[in-house]
Amino acid sequence: MPTIFVRGDLLRQEGLNALAHGCNCAGAMGKGIAVEFRARFPRMYAEYKQRCADGRFKLGEVFTWTEEGVTVFNLGTQKTWRTKAELQAIESAVTLMVQEAEARGLDKIGLPRIGAGLGGLPWESVRALLALIGERTHVNLIVFEDYVPGAVVELP
Repeated sequence: MPTIFVRGDLLRQEGLNALAHGCNCAGAMGKGIAVEFRARFPRMYAEYKQRCADGRFKLGEVFTWTEEGVTVFNLGTQKTWRTKAELQAIESAVTLMVQEAEARGLDKIGLPRIGAGLGGLPWESVRALLALIGERTHVNLIVFEDYVPGAVVELP
């Protein structure tokens, strides 16, 4: 399915039972949309932090958490919060996420502009990669590339 790029508010969007976001592998969710994920899923954050401390969450990997009917894919896109995201890590993590979503029977995943904001990569490069990965799967990747507070979109 093609990746779908939309304008809206990922965390207010109805009809998404799977979400993803880019993470560092150092155990910090202190800026950007990660702060919202940490606040909404404090047990997930505690497990993420422990996995980072133990070396069980590395660049290019996925840490998946399911709670109250929502699956969250934490994507290892940066080594630390001080380093830039790596395009190869994004490719690896998103590919693994899609494989896991297919195995779980998930048909769509919402995600923000991973790797481009605090991650420091050019959005055009990440966008092209997400579009390419979307062509290889039946899972709809719904990318909220323009944040519009409170705005929701019609999903496929």
